[in-house]
Amino acid sequence: MNETIKNLLARRSIRKFKPEQIKEEELSLILEAGKYAASGKNMQPTRMVVIQNREILNKLSDMNKEFLGRPEMKDAFFGAPTVILVLADKASPNYLYDGSLVMGNLMTAATSLGIGSCWINRAKQEFETEYGKSLLREWGIEGDYEGIGHCILGYIDGELPKAAPRKEDFVTYVR
Repeated sequence: MNETIKNLLARRSIRKFKPEQIKEEELSLILEAGKYAASGKNMQPTRMVVIQNREILNKLSDMNKEFLGRPEMKDAFFGAPTVILVLADKASPNYLYDGSLVMGNLMTAATSLGIGSCWINRAKQEFETEYGKSLLREWGIEGDYEGIGHCILGYIDGELPKAAPRKEDFVTYVR
């Protein structure tokens, strides 16, 4: 089996991380993989924002917990030291799909480097708020962007979870 297939099959959602920051070289490779995700008509409507500022991460985590309806949660980002926010320009007809492909590339690249990742939702809701919009302005991101997701990254603290069984009717053949 080739390495790409091995990494696709090995990827798991990780929700427990060591506190140490991932290496810059690893982060650069993960981001490069995100840049090369397929996009409709090669419009590349996505943007990635690397967030490692603990104050901002804590605020976004608190917002995320509220939107989830679980304010008692300790951390919506599970202690991940890096979060890559994926945004997509709503002017592109395929923005949601294109942003989703970026998220997939980020998580697969992380797996290939031995780094844990997980897709955390509610970026859409966070960046529709005035606080979220103010962050985008502060970061120099102009336009009508929608939050697609947060790709949380870090070194895994513990064992890699086992894969859940796949559904029996996952694939239908029409020949």
